[in-house]
Amino acid sequence: MILFLIGILLFTFSTRVATLFPFHQWLPRLIKVGGLALAIIGISNACFKQIDAGQVGVQTLFGQVQPGILEGGLHFINPLLEVRTMDVKTQNYTMSAVSSEGDKSGDDAIRVLSADGLEVVIDLTILFRVIPAEAPRLFREVGLDFKNVIVRPITRTKIRDNAVYYDAVALYSGKRDEFQIKISESLEKDFKSRGLILEQLLIRNIALPQSVKAAIESKINAEQESQKMQFVLQKERQEADRKRVEAQGIADYQRIINSELSDKLLQYESIKAQKEIALSPNAKVIIMGKGNGQVLISDK
Repeated sequence: MILFLIGILLFTFSTRVATLFPFHQWLPRLIKVGGLALAIIGISNACFKQIDAGQVGVQTLFGQVQPGILEGGLHFINPLLEVRTMDVKTQNYTMSAVSSEGDKSGDDAIRVLSADGLEVVIDLTILFRVIPAEAPRLFREVGLDFKNVIVRPITRTKIRDNAVYYDAVALYSGKRDEFQIKISESLEKDFKSRGLILEQLLIRNIALPQSVKAAIESKINAEQESQKMQFVLQKERQEADRKRVEAQGIADYQRIINSELSDKLLQYESIKAQKEIALSPNAKVIIMGKGNGQVLISDK
């Protein structure tokens, strides 16, 4: 549009040049042609607008936002319109205690008071996107800096409002998922009313006071020691049961042997053993019988 205005000015100025330099007729003609060319180029550029993928164009005419949007592609528009592009892809906003991770420099974590009066530090990331059809209203009511105007303050407020219903330890452990879901449901309604869609809320870290962390670690260590002791006791009980079964087996074996062993059986087993010795090629001394009836057999 600027080129168009410059071209019109040059075209108008060419008539003045003709009166100032009557002997140089070529100069006003040159200025007139140049001004006309600039005007044509300027109005051509103003009539065509390219919108990149993942963006929409919001049109304003003399400061008034127009209701329609321009989607991705090349568009022929009124040259008097001014088009501002808005990103409708997924965006994120991070609030972190680590200065290099957050959208704002320095410690930008959210500090809240839990139900038991302890200060809890929360790091989180918000994933959201602009509703394309709502882009003109969002631009008219908020502008392009909607991250700092809507996303940041509403998120921090909802975090603080919901944290007061939970104890610090519950936020750190058992109730963390419930806390995250509750905040997401609350933020989703507020974002939608402003022309934004909440895709996901990610609680990245919950930091407790040092005294509470020390108490939790002590409790965890005690629970681990208790579980270890239970394992040792269970192992000892199993070993005692094993020894008891083994002793019972030995006792049963001895009882069976004592009840079934007789003199004739012992004599039979002795004869078998002596027979094996007698058949052996080694030197041997064999004593057969018992008492006065013993017989000594020697083989060398």
